[in-house]
Amino acid sequence: MRFISVDQGTTSTRSLVLEPGQPARIALALTHAARYPQAGWVEHDPLELLANVRRCLEAAGPAAAAGLANQGESCLAWDRVTGEPLSPVIVWQDNRTADAVSRLLAQGAQALTLARAGLPLDSYFSASKLAWLLQNVPAVQAARRAGRLQLGTTDAYFLRNLTGQGATEVTTAARTSLMNLATGQWDEVLCELFQVPMDCLPPIRSTWDAFGEVGGTPVTASIVDQQAALFGHGCHRPGQAKFTFGTGAFALVNTGQQSSRDADSGLLPTVAWRIGDAPIQYALDGGVYSAGAAIEWARSLRLFDAEAELDAFEGPSALSRGLVFVPALTGLACPHWDRSAGALWLGMTPATSRRDLLQSMLEGIALRAAEVMAAMQAHIALEGTLAVDGGLANNSYFCQFLCDQLQRPLRVPAFRDMTALGAARLAARDYAAEASQEDGLIYAPACSAAEAAARGARFSEAAAFSRGWHS
Repeated sequence: MRFISVDQGTTSTRSLVLEPGQPARIALALTHAARYPQAGWVEHDPLELLANVRRCLEAAGPAAAAGLANQGESCLAWDRVTGEPLSPVIVWQDNRTADAVSRLLAQGAQALTLARAGLPLDSYFSASKLAWLLQNVPAVQAARRAGRLQLGTTDAYFLRNLTGQGATEVTTAARTSLMNLATGQWDEVLCELFQVPMDCLPPIRSTWDAFGEVGGTPVTASIVDQQAALFGHGCHRPGQAKFTFGTGAFALVNTGQQSSRDADSGLLPTVAWRIGDAPIQYALDGGVYSAGAAIEWARSLRLFDAEAELDAFEGPSALSRGLVFVPALTGLACPHWDRSAGALWLGMTPATSRRDLLQSMLEGIALRAAEVMAAMQAHIALEGTLAVDGGLANNSYFCQFLCDQLQRPLRVPAFRDMTALGAARLAARDYAAEASQEDGLIYAPACSAAEAAARGARFSEAAAFSRGWHS
């Protein structure tokens, strides 16, 4: 049987085809524009995203079932009756609600969000963005008065316009700060806290469910991109973990039916997936806001032109020569959760070259990822090999440095679009892990544990300087 998926991500939309006896293949990939109306604001055009999703589905062709992966926390408002957007998509990177979140923090509301949603108070999540739309966009306010307002994440907007069923699902809803993590349903107390009317939110379904049809193909799976990658890597047992390096970098470890909570670790309990009426499967999540985004920023500054320039560093690390980069371009996520942190280079001298800066940038992203994995390793027993995917998984210098820092083998699959693959395999309810592990690369640690510990300590010193810079 033939299965397809669409991965609608932060910078692009792509469709994947799975056919018997054939390797997975990308049918079409399309980029889209990002808008930055003010400092800290990041927006997408919802009509452009929807058009790209449609084109990618058409390129993939008919199938037994389709899966849809989404950006997670990115959200918007639309007309419940017509499906027309009433606002831009406010992207997960957007920080326009920082002041509102700070007020809630000052009121002591974080204890409530941690207890009920499992999430800290942060403008990263959808709840404060949805409240901002209702408070600041006249079209949204008018639709509310007319009883036609729908607020939600991009998955529900796409499904409304593709299949006529404007539903979300449990992994995406878990990223809003409005869903009760234990029940898998919207939480009245959280909706009241953020002033988001519950009757304007779409219904929450299981990750594998009946979401309607598009072009005769049933949509049977909808899921957040990171959870899709977890499934695609075959991380189906507790303790299995993956790290995806896209615009941001996000680690997930499967925790089974146990929702692990430890506010001090900076890790977030979240939903891995729910298959039909089966119990919810949980995960622990840890993120780095700027990974590929930092690389693209360096490209925009003309620090490099071609990807090959990022993969040919020889000799000692930049950090061992005293140069460090902290990739806090939009703050620090796990385990710090400091949106006021500022990106920085430390240790530059008159001899520092452009290539030194690039080398330190790769190392800084890896060192931030290592902070996340250290928090995970302190909290749960991880299986030996860490699965890695995303754009930076193509960079051998980055992968080896990360492997050395983690003191743990890395597995990089031959097929790197694990989000799209996971969404398609979820649509097919394919739990076979072997296909995602064939013909990949294995990195083994090449430095001592003492050297890795010294690197981590040095990086922690630099990260401390970045904390609170924009407060």
